Amino acid sequence: MQNTETLKNEQRSHMDTKKLTVLAVMTALAYISVMFIKVPVPLPGVSFLKYEPKDVIITIGGFTFGPLASLIMSVVVSLIEMVTISETGPIGALMNFISTCAFACTASVIYKRFRTINGAVAGLCTGTVVMAALMLAWNYLITPLYMGFPREAVAALLLPAFLPFNLLKAVLNSAITMLIYKPLSNIMKKAHIVPENSSGGNTESGMKKYAFVYIIAAFIIITCIAVIILRNMQA
Repeated sequence: MQNTETLKNEQRSHMDTKKLTVLAVMTALAYISVMFIKVPVPLPGVSFLKYEPKDVIITIGGFTFGPLASLIMSVVVSLIEMVTISETGPIGALMNFISTCAFACTASVIYKRFRTINGAVAGLCTGTVVMAALMLAWNYLITPLYMGFPREAVAALLLPAFLPFNLLKAVLNSAITMLIYKPLSNIMKKAHIVPENSSGGNTESGMKKYAFVYIIAAFIIITCIAVIILRNMQA
């Protein structure tokens, strides 16, 4: 009995080490994505908005290991970004943290409760709404402090610029997450980083549902990319 319990503890410790390693790698990838992938999204009156895909990686971390993982990743990436490549200091780090947490943590909380494809879609949709709403409020409160804009000017940009940008960003991140999460999850299960589950995703109806979601996600990604290219051409 004691040997069996010892073996279980060793296996649990080994899996925890794998999880920490994967989380560290994902956090590093999220930071690298901020460094090297910044796509301008010019909107009326605003030229500094840029899309970067770190929220995709952080959301996948939350889907895989729970909302606390996405929270920790958000904090770490925001702090490292602040002291290395950001020009907006602590206020910019706070805005990045709020934006990422509003999206990734909200989606992860719902997916933790409903670990199905419907739960993932519901989580990402809710995260999109929460992020867009929160960032309207925080852009109004904080943007004048670190961008040097009058508050009245920021208020005038909330609906024509900040709202569509955050919706575009969140929708694109949601689509990319849906497209790549399942394949990555299967790889991690085969590597015994995460345990197998019995969600029924491999049944015929489940596979058809995934195929439909992949098609929709791909269409959304193409549409969002087309919008970004068009905005840059018109800028």
